[in-house]
Amino acid sequence: MAAAQTQRPRTSASNTATWRDVTPAAVVLVGGPEDYLGSRAMDRIRGQVREAAPDVEITRLNAGSYAAGSLAMNVSPSLFGERKLIEVEGLEAMNDAFLADALKYVAQPEPDAVLVLRHGGGVRGKKLLDAIKAAGWPVVDCQPLKKDAEKIAFVTSEFKTASRRIDPDAVHALVNAVGAQLAELAAACSQLIADATTGVDAAMVDKYYGGRVEASAFKVADAAMAGNGPLALSTLRHALATGADPVPIVAALASKLRSLAKVAGAQGSSSQIAKQLGMQPWLVEQAQREVRRWTPEGLVRSIQVTAEADAQVKGLSRDPVYAVEHAVTVIATSVRRS
Repeated sequence: MAAAQTQRPRTSASNTATWRDVTPAAVVLVGGPEDYLGSRAMDRIRGQVREAAPDVEITRLNAGSYAAGSLAMNVSPSLFGERKLIEVEGLEAMNDAFLADALKYVAQPEPDAVLVLRHGGGVRGKKLLDAIKAAGWPVVDCQPLKKDAEKIAFVTSEFKTASRRIDPDAVHALVNAVGAQLAELAAACSQLIADATTGVDAAMVDKYYGGRVEASAFKVADAAMAGNGPLALSTLRHALATGADPVPIVAALASKLRSLAKVAGAQGSSSQIAKQLGMQPWLVEQAQREVRRWTPEGLVRSIQVTAEADAQVKGLSRDPVYAVEHAVTVIATSVRRS
């Protein structure tokens, strides 16, 4: 078992870990509402414990239905000397019995046991969470990945960990196609990593996931932003005919226009701008290339018509399809011909 499991932790200032690098300790708190990342953190700890002690005895408890004394009973040394791993779910709904037993245990944990606590968020059990943090035990904060930049970083790390190459535009295409749910995005990464014989490019992502509603939305946006009105409209009509909702299509248009607007007024190198705006450098470079084909007036007009379309597809118009078609047409015709 790793030394961290038998020694007191360092000060609370150094106890923050990520779900990718957390290691076993006598007590580990996995907090936050993102269940997928929480599961990955717990899987990682379990795998490391099993690697160090193949005969480990694993016990799973629920803090909401906990019976007083269960924790002490399950961490007690075994007659056969097996290591103990206790995983406790549902701390956000913990009962008073668990809170009392856990507070007592955290103050003096068993040296040959690993206790992993999963708290999904909220204020329940704050006294216990504070005690764990103050003692310096590892704490993993699993928050949802809401920004595209965070999802792009996630995909990049998945491929890097697997020692596989993925092109930047393929990363963007994958996030656009399946980025709504993190678990689904992770599954897509795993599928591509398993199937790719070399690297992954945008064509491969399109082959696997190009039919998704999210992917169709960005195909419409890409064609409109390139000034190809006929392709944008035909792609739009096909997407709508196959069940796509106008709302995500308008959202894709708005996302691309926002990126152009941000980059258009920024000064400095692509890396400096990326840092200022919280964007990936390659996305900044792409936006810098695209914005050269736009006049300020054309960009403003496109942003305005997209904002109007957004309101219309969300209930202000009886004909949301026309609203999207109008926005696509205005955007495509606002691009300067090279």
